Amino acid sequence: MSTAQCLVELSPWLVAMVLLVCCSAFFSCSEAALFYLRRQDRRRLRSGNPAQRIAASLLDDPDRLLSAVVFWNLLINIVYFAISAMVSIRLQSENLRTEAGVAAVVSLLVIIFLSEMLPKAVAVSQSRMIAATVSIPLAASVRILDPLMPVFRFANLISRRLFLPGFQAEASLELGDLERAIELSTSDVKLLEQERTVLHNIVTLSDIRIDELMRPRTQFLSFPPPVSLSDLEGKMTPSGYLLVTEEDSEEVAAAIPLRHLSELPETHLEHNAEPVIYVPWCASAAEVLDQMRRLDREVAAIVNEYGETIGIVTYDDILDTIFGRLPSRSARLFQVSSIAEVESDVWHVTGMTSLRRLARHFQLDLPPTKSVTVAGVIQEVLQRMPARGDVCHWGPFRLEVIDSADRGQLTVRLTQTRQELHLSGPESTP
Repeated sequence: MSTAQCLVELSPWLVAMVLLVCCSAFFSCSEAALFYLRRQDRRRLRSGNPAQRIAASLLDDPDRLLSAVVFWNLLINIVYFAISAMVSIRLQSENLRTEAGVAAVVSLLVIIFLSEMLPKAVAVSQSRMIAATVSIPLAASVRILDPLMPVFRFANLISRRLFLPGFQAEASLELGDLERAIELSTSDVKLLEQERTVLHNIVTLSDIRIDELMRPRTQFLSFPPPVSLSDLEGKMTPSGYLLVTEEDSEEVAAAIPLRHLSELPETHLEHNAEPVIYVPWCASAAEVLDQMRRLDREVAAIVNEYGETIGIVTYDDILDTIFGRLPSRSARLFQVSSIAEVESDVWHVTGMTSLRRLARHFQLDLPPTKSVTVAGVIQEVLQRMPARGDVCHWGPFRLEVIDSADRGQLTVRLTQTRQELHLSGPESTP
């Protein structure tokens, strides 16, 4: 029998294999789309059309959903490879050994690329749209397996008891427990030091005021609705978020996560905006991070005692503070070092450099002050906006303003003196 005749005879099985590949791709795509959804995506789906609400409800019981997807995918793949093996055996029986080998390899590549890699790649790029599209047939397939779910849950429980016996969650951990856990986790000295740095940064969050981390109002872009893509003039915003103000004021009301959107509409970008949370300037970074996680927000607006927005902080800003070895707001906003030595005992510092970072860098106790940045201290001493050439003494430092841009952005020449810590006024100049 010729190859063509054999393929015609096997065509019903080949059609069945194509259908099985499509079914496998459906479940792979559904799994990736649903489990890639962020919390804000789920929140939007819950308030959408019926298909979107079904997609959100499926994630209320992720174990049930994942068990069903894995079961159907496994069953489909078993049937697929059984038919593939039968086709190869039939080709061999007709002395078409080369064709049988090619068929086996092609069937394997097809199931890998067309039912796993390609569907998941597409699902990740359009997760919210695809989740709503597949929700109804996926919900039906999950419901069919509900009678078997107790069996799946029991098997899962037995597996966990066998591999993770007797583990109980602790209500809280002491700092010393965390340090010992880090020491026992690795023998790599460099990695151990990095883990200790991260732990130190996490603990320090409770002592850092959020206005030490915020992006001042002069360092972010905000637009009143409606917002068009042309407003950006082809540029990415410094924070990665496009901020939308209230219609009748300049106060920040919502943020558009530009980096997380696969495509941007030309007009009405505010429809993709997420509400921000409002926190006082005196709140600790740890409290703000806790609120952002609890309320599932990525941007917090910092307000003063008058309720005016004085800056914003993003989730990424706080993560940079945690995981950065020497986190610096100047490096985040201006891509420059906040403290740079230019001569012996002479440094250039930015006005936005926090006093906490200054104290840590020089290992000194600084005088008490209401300010949290170098620029704030200079303003406090001078009692006015600094200008280029202004010189003042504060504690162990001589501060000279060598560059003063618009809106108070400063570069300061800092010289360490040997005098005792005290607060003094501006240096007299002829």
